[in-house]
Amino acid sequence: MRLVDKATDADGVSPLSEHVLLHLRYGGDTRARNVLLTTGGQLTGYAHLDPTDPVEGPSGEFVIDPGHRGQGQGMAVVRALLAEADGRPLRLWAHGDSPAAGRLAAGAGFERIRSLWQMRRPLRAPLPEPRYPGGVTVRTFVVGQDERAWVDLNRQAFASHPEQGAWTLDDIGLREREPWFDPAGFFLAEQDGQLAGFHWTKIHGDGGSPPGHGHDTIGEVYVVGVDPGQRGSGLGRALTLTGLRYLRSRGLAQVMLYVDEANTPAIRLYESLGFSHHSTDVMFRHP
Repeated sequence: MRLVDKATDADGVSPLSEHVLLHLRYGGDTRARNVLLTTGGQLTGYAHLDPTDPVEGPSGEFVIDPGHRGQGQGMAVVRALLAEADGRPLRLWAHGDSPAAGRLAAGAGFERIRSLWQMRRPLRAPLPEPRYPGGVTVRTFVVGQDERAWVDLNRQAFASHPEQGAWTLDDIGLREREPWFDPAGFFLAEQDGQLAGFHWTKIHGDGGSPPGHGHDTIGEVYVVGVDPGQRGSGLGRALTLTGLRYLRSRGLAQVMLYVDEANTPAIRLYESLGFSHHSTDVMFRHP
């Protein structure tokens, strides 16, 4: 983790996603592969390969010590990941969309295929009252009770999402072990006794992981999802506002979220709530 912290301080953005950081802390899928690069007995590079997606193929992320960049180590790690991919198309995330990452990807024969936006807004700006559809009630998550229903609804809400829709009970269990987890900021909407939507918030910098730019405390719209039958009802907007008002009540000045650049309806919703584009993560693919 010292290598990750060093790169984060140098670049202003974490080189690894939450998924990979959780793997490093707790262990993960036994099919995952880890590549270590050492120089003079010192760890100067690390890469993670997740081979579990049967449709899109393996995906990877890596970090190089800032003091050892420009020496071909990034290309060496990429070639090692390609070897581990064993001929399957390899996808690589570059967090922060730096020119250096783009040059390395192009030099290794990768093409840009996907962008993930980070959006932010100040919490001191006005927030409307949430308006819920008729018959909807809202409560907070109960540990040991709501996991199964949440996983089922999350799978339905993100059926077409390559990462979020694949979450399991183990995935939510790992996050319940994290110091940032707080069920008081995990909102569930119910209608006719069934879970209809949710807004899970997160607070960075207060026992949690850094949001990618420094270590200041900042809130996050971690994940918002609604039952497919509720789309267009205003439930997602109401849940988002409930979470934003909660984060403001905690004394936070700013909030962030991640959204796929191709998800135009979600971006329009967030822009209507005062969010604007802040930074971009990019996925590259090798044919």
